[in-house]
Amino acid sequence: MKLFNTTALACVIAVMGVSAANAGVVIGGTRVIYEGSKKEASLSVNNPDTVPYLIQSWIENQNGGAEKASFVITPPLFRLDQGEKNIMRIVKTGAQAEDKESMYWLNIKSIPSAPKKEINTLQVAVKTRIKLIYRPEGLKGKSSEDFAQQLTWQKVGNQIQVTNSSNYYMNFNEITVAGKKLPAVTYVAPGQSSKFDLPAGVSGGAVTFKLISDFGGVNPAHQASI
Repeated sequence: MKLFNTTALACVIAVMGVSAANAGVVIGGTRVIYEGSKKEASLSVNNPDTVPYLIQSWIENQNGGAEKASFVITPPLFRLDQGEKNIMRIVKTGAQAEDKESMYWLNIKSIPSAPKKEINTLQVAVKTRIKLIYRPEGLKGKSSEDFAQQLTWQKVGNQIQVTNSSNYYMNFNEITVAGKKLPAVTYVAPGQSSKFDLPAGVSGGAVTFKLISDFGGVNPAHQASI
């Protein structure tokens, strides 16, 4: 990681969980699936850089608050030296819905150390935000992919609405309508609907969508229509 000559200042760049690389620190996944049958989940953090990092992590609910996130992560703050790897463990501390998945945000901030000889430096701390999904033990199926074809689609104004009747979060990699890719897609929660803007000039047609797998990969395309 480069250090830039400037006024002493700390700058935080927010990365929305798209990449697992943190300017030198590598996180071992783009999401964490907490299986309800297990006592904990884990996530690795590796430092292949030439400088030590301070790693800080915390869990928030979907609205960005930590007061209702019934999980703790340990260690929440630690030093990661050059070439070192550490395992962060996530433990459930409160009751969760057991008839559907629940989703939280896992935040990991990596702060590089600055050489003492550098007087005017800019330390760039990178924050990665990835999804933490709690999956109850008794759910039918193995993953959201098993229920992809149960999603229902319809046009609402200049948007497409997708309704999820399953008990799984459906995280979209991409959605296209009439051969045109939607500009910004996210997810649809269990038993909920989500709306996404349609491309200009598109009012209906064939829908193709791909879901993100538990491991951050992209599943095969599915077909629907509006």
